[in-house]
Amino acid sequence: MTYTKEDCIRDTKEHIAQVREFMMMFAQELIKRALIHDNSKLENPEVDIFTEYTPKLKHSTYGSDEYKTFLKEMQVALKHHYANNSHHPEHYDKGIKGMDLADIVEMICDWKAATMRHDDGDIRKSIEFNKNRFNYSDDLKQIFLNTVEMFD
Repeated sequence: MTYTKEDCIRDTKEHIAQVREFMMMFAQELIKRALIHDNSKLENPEVDIFTEYTPKLKHSTYGSDEYKTFLKEMQVALKHHYANNSHHPEHYDKGIKGMDLADIVEMICDWKAATMRHDDGDIRKSIEFNKNRFNYSDDLKQIFLNTVEMFD
């Protein structure tokens, strides 16, 4: 049996349709996540603790000793938050290695938005700091840096 140009076009169109379907599934997952992102912050114990600490965090430098102290004081809220939000490495026993790509996309968007809440926030510095905090590779760090270009 000869593989014809028509066969190639048919197979290619089928492939395109399959890729389109998978990409739409992924896009739907991201839309779902966008609609429910951080809703746990609107309930206790998170809302009361975040009400107290959000202004403090705004004036602190990400990763500083002061920032780390605030995180320790917020443990009740953070434990609840991480348990209910899979876009945080702390949600998983394996940390960032337990995440899927949708978690990663939501996480980098969350990191960018979080830097905008800090007086001296800088997404590129956060990516560098988090490389050690969450033990991810240079490759993933570079993917994050490439990705945040779309936010500029």
